[in-house]
Amino acid sequence: MKAAIFEQLGKPLRIGSVADPKPGHGQVLLKICRCGICGSDLHMTEDPTFALNAGAVIGHEFSGEVLEVGRDVTEFAVGDHVSAAPLKGCGNCSSCKVGEPAWCHDTMQLIGGGYAEYAALDAIQCRRLPWGISAADGALAEPLAVALHGVMRAAMKPGERVLIVGAGPIGLAVAFWARRLGAIRVAIADLHDHQQERAMSLGATGFVLSGDDMTARVAQACGGAPDIVFECVGKPGLIDHCIGLVRPRGRVLVLGLCTVPDRMDSFRAISKEVQVIMSVFFDMHEFAQAIEALDSGRYRPQNLVSDVVSLDAMPGTFEALRKRTTQCKVLVDPFALTPDRSL
Repeated sequence: MKAAIFEQLGKPLRIGSVADPKPGHGQVLLKICRCGICGSDLHMTEDPTFALNAGAVIGHEFSGEVLEVGRDVTEFAVGDHVSAAPLKGCGNCSSCKVGEPAWCHDTMQLIGGGYAEYAALDAIQCRRLPWGISAADGALAEPLAVALHGVMRAAMKPGERVLIVGAGPIGLAVAFWARRLGAIRVAIADLHDHQQERAMSLGATGFVLSGDDMTARVAQACGGAPDIVFECVGKPGLIDHCIGLVRPRGRVLVLGLCTVPDRMDSFRAISKEVQVIMSVFFDMHEFAQAIEALDSGRYRPQNLVSDVVSLDAMPGTFEALRKRTTQCKVLVDPFALTPDRSL
């Protein structure tokens, strides 16, 4: 099958052929419908922290159609459309049994395989898409679940004021959930205003450009200092920046993936009695709730999607996303044809 293949750090992914996957015991074989390009995938291909092996096929935000079921799989049938959760646990420990494979007592793996035409994975990692939700939209379930987990970790209550630092897909997804779950003000701060219109379509009530006098402008957008600040970028210094913006005894929820050491003004944090809360992954109950949200009303998570590209075009798009662009969530369609630009 055709796939986008990792070769080495700092080198673009290569389109090539790899062996067709076969479903093992308890697994399903999927024809990939869509796979989202995630910021963590960009990190994986340039940061040795993740120890990615040459020849790997990454991509963990995907949905597809069941083509084949392995032995002892009874919950799915050929033709089912599913979203795939990339969290693989042992399946037997207490965490796995309550739907929390990310905190498996034995071992947890973040599986990839979405930047390809087909993938085989454990049936327990899949959730069937309800009638009316397309497999094309199903690839959004994973980033939506990540954002929902962050909102749950922050213990956000209806009527609270929220600031989100970073207007990328996760930050915008946090805005969607915060507004859906009752936040009275949801402001987003970013270096650029590229995503302002998209942010409003997902539920944001205000947009603030980062810069001078930001504290006052955030307070104006939030109707006062925010109760919760979500850090959704992952750059050194931003946790401390968020501590400065949140109200006394407020909460800073960290979703941004930063792989280098960071520092903060601990005296300011303790003086304000700020809670700093970390968030990563999600549980399978949140994943199921994210799927249900794809059938939303006024604020549609589908508005996260800015582009759909073919697998052939994906490596070039992937590299372009390393720089600041006007794109948001880019989905890969492995079976789309690449236009002949010579015509």
